[in-house]
Amino acid sequence: MIPRYSRKEMTDIWSPESKFRIWFEIEAHAADALAKMGVIPLEAAKVIWDKGGAATFDIDRIDEIEREVKHDVIAFLTHLSEIVGDEARFIHQGMTSSDVLDTCFNVQLTKAADLMIADLDRLLEALKERAYEYKNAVCIGRSHAIHAEPITFGLKMATAYAEFDRAKKRLILAREEIATCAISGAVGTFANIDPQVEAHVAQKMGLSAEPISTQVIPRDRHAMFFATLGVIASSVERLSVEIRHLERTEVLEAEEFFSPGQKGSSAMPHKRNPILTENLTGLARMVRAYALPAMENVALWHERDISHSSVERMVGPDATITLDFALTRLSGVIEKLIVYPGRMQENMDKLGGLMHSQRVLLALTQAGVSREDAYSIVQRNAMKVWEQQKDFLTELKADSDVTDALSPEELEDKFDLGYHTKHVDTIFSRVFDQS
Repeated sequence: MIPRYSRKEMTDIWSPESKFRIWFEIEAHAADALAKMGVIPLEAAKVIWDKGGAATFDIDRIDEIEREVKHDVIAFLTHLSEIVGDEARFIHQGMTSSDVLDTCFNVQLTKAADLMIADLDRLLEALKERAYEYKNAVCIGRSHAIHAEPITFGLKMATAYAEFDRAKKRLILAREEIATCAISGAVGTFANIDPQVEAHVAQKMGLSAEPISTQVIPRDRHAMFFATLGVIASSVERLSVEIRHLERTEVLEAEEFFSPGQKGSSAMPHKRNPILTENLTGLARMVRAYALPAMENVALWHERDISHSSVERMVGPDATITLDFALTRLSGVIEKLIVYPGRMQENMDKLGGLMHSQRVLLALTQAGVSREDAYSIVQRNAMKVWEQQKDFLTELKADSDVTDALSPEELEDKFDLGYHTKHVDTIFSRVFDQS
């Protein structure tokens, strides 16, 4: 992933230094377990920890060895033996490369998940704060992008909060599912290494032992993990698109913060563009794109092949780095979002009261008019507003079919904005008291 869309906290997880350190810890913990079982000398395990633990692995040297041996784990083990000395012969006893690679990959994914869970916590806090701030700020709700009935801006934020609260729960489950360890040797039979070693390494690395591995950890776990990231990315895009629509000049009910000195266009000095949320839309597309190859990795040949390896070298870092960046950016957008309640009222007034049409329709039916006739009566008056910029309430009061059923006072009552917000507290309770 390019630095422009990366945060150091996440990129550090995927750095070569971090990877080789995790590889070493897996090997060293396995040596400890083998030493306790009497398979290798206790002193050898201590030397492995003392020398390897204090070492700074030479990435250039590892790369040099790999160019000759054409095998990344062997290259690392060769370099580690140069550091440890004679006791290095006890490293990797009964293990296979996948034991190191798969366990390391899952350690990295769990660490990445922890960062993204923290990202979601920040986003949820921002959404909750803005939801309560604009809990009663009435604005028009839209269906098919057309004015429908009133809602509040707080409800928009509460909707996003509920969605990202679900996202957090899914990510926690995905983290749990991916947090497994396999130290089972060739084809996963434990023929050359005792299952106790796997249990020990798993405990030390904060993982659980894979119930049954086939030399590799089953890739349905990874498919689920990356699919979860894809769903979260879709939620990022959904909220970003909402903000982009609200920032359109013709709407302008909310907009991204525009900092002093910021420039919107190289040609037009007046521009204030929604660049952050547009960027988030693009990043979401990339995260979703990584889910498909992760799913295709599930079908490996027999007990293992390495068709998944090249995929995971890319999608592991790229998907997590991208989503981490996107969640952090979205939190900043929400925290600094500029909201215009006055413009919301102006927009509601543009259609001359049409947002109350359903209330009039229902009132007519309750007064004895058939639903079909009531719909026709209300619609023909509504069309005058659409086509001739009339006032909806004025037209209704002048229609004898309406006034035969409803008094002027009854009609005016149907244009009360408070009617549409009477259950906001109930919705907020459902969202925030149960999350």
